[in-house]
Formats: sequence, structure tokens, C-alpha cells
Amino acid sequence: MRCHDAQWNVLLIDFGGDEVSISKQDVEHVANLARLKLTEEEKERFAEQLGAILAFAGKLNELDTEQVPPTSHAIPLKNVMREDETSPSLPRDVALKNAPVKENGQFKVPAVLED
Repeated sequence: MRCHDAQWNVLLIDFGGDEVSISKQDVEHVANLARLKLTEEEKERFAEQLGAILAFAGKLNELDTEQVPPTSHAIPLKNVMREDETSPSLPRDVALKNAPVKENGQFKVPAVLED
């Protein structure tokens, strides 16, 4: 079973069967969310590849995990901290030397926010 939840912009896929197919429309939806422009050939190829990946992931449902405690990470997490130390940074002209576009001593980049 496949459905699209417009409120959260997610694609829900049921791993109940052995076959998991990803349609070209599914690939187009995900590519749109990621702001990717794909060719027709890439859409076909990615649909096949993603279907194979999801089918493999679905095989994990066959494992007996009754005796496995729920965990958020496979190994314990430990923060590695160091002291904050000030150090000289690059001079502005050196940092901007290879910038394709600069304005008022800053990098100029295209806007990424939409209305």
C-alpha cells in the first residue's frame, strides 16, 4: 500500500510483501522535495534502484527481534569536547579570493527561501 500525506509531504510505503516497487511518480515527488532535476532515464533508473533498496530493507522485517532491546544507537554515544580557543582566521580578501560573486566584502549567493 502506498499513500501520500500532503500535510507532511511524506510517502508511506508498506513492506508487507516481498516486492516493493517505486514508481516514476514517486521518484519525481522525492526529487521535487529535494529540488533535483532528473532526466527521464534517471527517473527510471532511480525507481528501479530505490525499489531494490527498499525490498532489501523490507527483509529486515523477517528477523526475530523479540530479544533485542529497543535502542536509538547501536553503540553508546560520547561527546568529545575540547577547550574553546581563539585563533586567527583568514583575512577577508583571502577568503573571498575564489568566490564567484561577492558584494560588500561578503559572499553573494542565490536566495533559497520561497514565498
